[in-house]
Amino acid sequence: MPRPVKASPDAFGTLVVTIISQNTADTNTERAYRKLEENLKLTPKALAEAPRSQIEDCIKVAGLWQAKAEAIQVASRIILDRYNGSLDAIISLPVEEARKVLMAMQGVGPKTADVVLLFSANKPTIPVDTHVNRVSRRLGFAPAVGGYDAVRLSLQAHFKPEDYLGVHLLLIGLGRAYCKAHKPLCPKCPVNRLCPSNWRTQ
Repeated sequence: MPRPVKASPDAFGTLVVTIISQNTADTNTERAYRKLEENLKLTPKALAEAPRSQIEDCIKVAGLWQAKAEAIQVASRIILDRYNGSLDAIISLPVEEARKVLMAMQGVGPKTADVVLLFSANKPTIPVDTHVNRVSRRLGFAPAVGGYDAVRLSLQAHFKPEDYLGVHLLLIGLGRAYCKAHKPLCPKCPVNRLCPSNWRTQ
């Protein structure tokens, strides 16, 4: 039996905000989460019992609000009914088992599961968003072809587990500031001399 791990107080909030963030800008995610927080208690019980329409109204600015509200409510009910309203039992599992349990919930994909496990439980996994995916491939840390787990596992093989959070944040920062999807700012990039993709553009 794994030793019980105490989820951080915002673990459920991390799950909710990551569901809201899917396919939307950070500013709209923040607005939707703030409105949800202002109108409802962010607990599995409160969100499981709230009228679906109320959740939808709160997160509408984030887009795809109907699907996201359903995912939030279904996850809330599962956590409430099967896990006594807490994520502790889930994050006490080995990381791959915990990922499977989280991803079995409607609307929770691998990135959402990995964000919860890394940020709220310090589990050794690297979430792969669009920036991490793009930058890691361009830098040669991940294969040019392959899905989410191909990138995640390749990154994890390159770095120590204690560095996973820093690696995740640095890749996102690099992607936002320099390694953009269109017209990357290679001449200004601080790692351009180490980047195989930059060599091919010279």
